[in-house]
Amino acid sequence: MAAPTGPASHSYFSQRLRLHYVDWGNEEAPPLLLVHGGRDHCRNWDWVAQALRDDYHIIAPDLRGHGDSQWMVGGNYSMVDYVYDVAQLVHQLRLAPLTVIGHSLGGHISLQFAGVYPESVKKLVSVEGFGPPPKMLAKRAETPPQRRMHEWIDQLRGLAGRLPRKYQSVDEAVARMHDANPHLSDEQARHLTVHGVNQNEDGSFSWKFDNYVRAFSPFSFNAQEMYELWSKISCPTLLIRGTDSWVGDPERDGRLQHFQDARAVTIDDAGHWVHHDQLDEFLRITRAFLAE
Repeated sequence: MAAPTGPASHSYFSQRLRLHYVDWGNEEAPPLLLVHGGRDHCRNWDWVAQALRDDYHIIAPDLRGHGDSQWMVGGNYSMVDYVYDVAQLVHQLRLAPLTVIGHSLGGHISLQFAGVYPESVKKLVSVEGFGPPPKMLAKRAETPPQRRMHEWIDQLRGLAGRLPRKYQSVDEAVARMHDANPHLSDEQARHLTVHGVNQNEDGSFSWKFDNYVRAFSPFSFNAQEMYELWSKISCPTLLIRGTDSWVGDPERDGRLQHFQDARAVTIDDAGHWVHHDQLDEFLRITRAFLAE
């Protein structure tokens, strides 16, 4: 798999944060927004962007606290802020109406954005990013709010005292990337790592994302409101998952029924990073959907 040629880097502002995005050019083509997942970065889309750049004007942002975007002052990274950042990028670059592909957290953000602005999204692909499975939400609801608050506060305190892990070489960080996703080829793992680390002053390397993005608000998910937003999405929607993933089947567990026009597809021999694990099959399915 050849390393893609790189895009141009730009910045925009949202809630006084300087946020980063990359632009793959081809400005006369229809716009396509690629939204990465948690603890990831915009360059994780490079192989997808390389394959689709002749047909689309591709924009891929770094979410706040990720990649080359600024970190929050404080430690609260909420879904509404992520959605606002996407809305601001679309607004400032005048991208609507556009096509959106999101992975994991980015897929969840994309679904909420499309529910708030259904007229702005022509087609939507959410990869492993269709909200927590109902069983997980039910288990969470069984936990009293006082206990959830205690656990969240303890988690934040722990993160406050947690120093970013340092790797003595890029190779050491690549090995950690491989541990996180054994499906990755050596070339994929190195590419993702090179764009996912900063070199520290002492010569070591650390991941770019803010450790506080690991914390989830004790009141971050209201399932009924989430489903109501999904019901407002008017564009054709494709939900993609891998067979080796934890996210659950949205068709079997009922999440699919909350959409006006959606279908679910499962890709074999793929985990959470479907677009890395089975790139060719992901592109085949996605291209066919976008061409309909």
